[in-house]
Amino acid sequence: MIRNPILPGFHPDPSILRVGEDYYVATSTFEWMPGVRLHHSRDLVHWRTLGGVLTEPRLLDLNGTPDSGGVWAPCLSYADGVFYVVFTNVAGYAGGFWDVPNYVVTATSIEGPWSDPVPLHARGFDPSLFHDEDGRSWLLSNDLDWRPGHHWSAGIIAQEFDRATGKLLGEPVTIFSGTPALYTEGPHIYRRDGWCYLLTAEGGTGWDHQVTVARSRSPLGPYQVDPDTPLLSAAREPGLPLQKAGHGSLVDTPAGEWYLAYLVGRPLTERDDCVLGRETALAPVTWTAEGWPRIEGARPALTVPAPDLPAHPWPGEPETDSFDAPVLGPQWSTLRRPFHADWASLHARPGHLRLHGGRSPSSRFDTSLVARRVTAASCTFSASVEADPRTPQHLAGITAYYNTRNWHYAYLTWREGLGRCLELLSCDRGRLHRPPHVPIPVPPDGPVHLRAELELPDLRFSWSADGQAWQPLGTALDARILSDEHAIEASPDGVFQIWGFTGAFVGLWAHDLTGNALPADFTTTTYLTR
Repeated sequence: MIRNPILPGFHPDPSILRVGEDYYVATSTFEWMPGVRLHHSRDLVHWRTLGGVLTEPRLLDLNGTPDSGGVWAPCLSYADGVFYVVFTNVAGYAGGFWDVPNYVVTATSIEGPWSDPVPLHARGFDPSLFHDEDGRSWLLSNDLDWRPGHHWSAGIIAQEFDRATGKLLGEPVTIFSGTPALYTEGPHIYRRDGWCYLLTAEGGTGWDHQVTVARSRSPLGPYQVDPDTPLLSAAREPGLPLQKAGHGSLVDTPAGEWYLAYLVGRPLTERDDCVLGRETALAPVTWTAEGWPRIEGARPALTVPAPDLPAHPWPGEPETDSFDAPVLGPQWSTLRRPFHADWASLHARPGHLRLHGGRSPSSRFDTSLVARRVTAASCTFSASVEADPRTPQHLAGITAYYNTRNWHYAYLTWREGLGRCLELLSCDRGRLHRPPHVPIPVPPDGPVHLRAELELPDLRFSWSADGQAWQPLGTALDARILSDEHAIEASPDGVFQIWGFTGAFVGLWAHDLTGNALPADFTTTTYLTR
């Protein structure tokens, strides 16, 4: 059986692809680096993380990117021995305007190296490439309308893409105006039995999300909507454990079995906060005699039948990372800037990750945060931190993080009258506050062990001098502030100013608000799920 979600934690907008016997999924990364996260399977049951595509500044610049901006809905495709990734780097979305330049990168191996990005258009987001049987390729995206009084989603557009040059040809054509569900986005085209099947995401990315199917004999339409649409949705069944089902893409096996990869959210209770963010699930697809795709019950399920493929498990991910490898493991991500020697090092002190203190927690520039996705409602994250703070401007520790406006932080710092000590700080929709606790003095040097325990919706920090005897640091904190739902902020007239599209992280954070980049060393990080 396939157990959903196949990619737990923040892994939205899956674009699935088969090349030979290998299956790949690309997911959105928003303001996190590396951009465009890749996953690999041989049986659609067992998956491993390959890391990211956009790993360096020449490929992606996220400096100043707004929360939940950055890389939206990449599409991974393959033609004539070349992998293509098209993606949007969202630079702005507040106030009704959209700054959504799209790019394409290519490689002859899924592991890269990837070419310099070639700019495409900025008319809309969620780009995808369709490589047709006649050798022509088409770039799809939604079309945005910024004008007050107009719905922002003006349908799906297509424009010919020249694979030889990476350039667009001609002018875009509107090929699909959507259904009454509205919010038409996330287009993908697949050819089967002479038909072009257009999959779109509709209904918004919340509880009314769905996968819509339409078909045409030509990539440019006209498209007929499936009379039994949607293909998949949880909109009418709030009690399902998997909600927000939508934004799908299709793949077939060599034996002709079809599957839909799609995003889901797991609320804490019915229509409650989704702290784990939007995750990736799979569903088997059958075809009617009339040639329409079907999913059993048209709804998401926790377990579904696996395809008839040989089992191919991967070695399990190590629970503990002592940072003795030459490169950072693929489980880690960094915030808005790539892992680089000018602020982070695995070599300055062997067996440690050294982070030079970055700018403030609210900054969208030069943040020194290395973090990993929270993948389960019950989990523990711990690490050893060693630093020499000399002022309250020096902070280093562990965080449970959503975005610049929503996080909890347990850190080593310096306080008048106490010297080196441990403190807590939280931020809720941009409002700083100190959770109830007593700052704890610690020895003037040596490592301190910190632990974050999530038992959603609660978060508890603790500390230890030796990594064995743990003592509470404050009381239970509200982890709901780390959810998509809590992160969204709108103006009084209903215009969204801040989106919530990512998910909870736990990670290692270092700050030097004096600007002198005081280092902090971390080791023995352990992540356990229960």
